Amino acid sequence: MTVPEAAAGPGRLTVRRLVFEDLRTARERDPAARSLLEIALCYPGVHALWAHRIAHRVWNAGSVLKLPARLLAHFSRALTGIEIHPGAVIGRRFFIDHGMGVVIGETAEVGNDVVMFHGSTLGGISMSKGKRHPTVGDRVLIGAGAKILGPVTIGDDVKIGANAVVVKDVAAGKVAVGVAARILPGDHEHDPWADPALFI
Repeated sequence: MTVPEAAAGPGRLTVRRLVFEDLRTARERDPAARSLLEIALCYPGVHALWAHRIAHRVWNAGSVLKLPARLLAHFSRALTGIEIHPGAVIGRRFFIDHGMGVVIGETAEVGNDVVMFHGSTLGGISMSKGKRHPTVGDRVLIGAGAKILGPVTIGDDVKIGANAVVVKDVAAGKVAVGVAARILPGDHEHDPWADPALFI
């Protein structure tokens, strides 16, 4: 899991390179995408990610700027239907497909090459301060409507099925489905971006 790389943020890339990386990621992940221009104009997941990148930098620039960061995140949510707290740490090549109803909490950490579908949540189960949202590894797929709740760790290459509710850690390479989520036995060789709900 390269959350430390994600925590370092995408600041090493120029803004232009980062924008094109986000556009190319959406094109690679979504078979309905026809052009980078279409993605730039019509993909709320990409718009929410761009707004988050700005809000996250503002959030970390000092306590005086926390309110402007929250306002930017609030404005982005109103436009896209996707709520990402500016404190959340998100890695590179992150893709939100469709996006409506996605929620990512303040202390969530998301690795690189992660895909989230609409209605999915990285949420908390506690109102206390401190780490209360999930840590998600690299190359994780989170199916539509899935809820990952609490300070759990989702390992690299995990698949969370549609509408699963995950409240415990999931080891790297596993597939979790159902309410409450259970780990499917065996190896599941298939399209890396196919929803594991196919196995139900």
